[in-house]
Amino acid sequence: MKSDHTLDARGLLCPEPVMMLHAAVRKLAPGDVLQVLATDPSTQRDIPKFCQFLGYELVDHAEESDEFVFWIRKAES
Repeated sequence: MKSDHTLDARGLLCPEPVMMLHAAVRKLAPGDVLQVLATDPSTQRDIPKFCQFLGYELVDHAEESDEFVFWIRKAES
C-alpha cells in the first residue's frame, strides 16, 4: 500500500508507539496516509483503538516477520 509518510516505532514499547503516532498524525495533511512500523504486540490493540477514538481511518494492517504494519489516513477536514 502506498503511504505519504512512515513512522518507525520498531523496538519501542507501549506507550511510546502510540505517543509517537499521536504527534505524527498532527503533522499530516488531511487525506495523507501514514505507514506505522512497530514490533510491540500491544500496537495491534492500541493503534486500532487510537484511530477509532480520534477519528482516523485505519486503512489496512499486516503482520510481517514479527513486525506490525499499519496504514492510517488522516480524515479530510
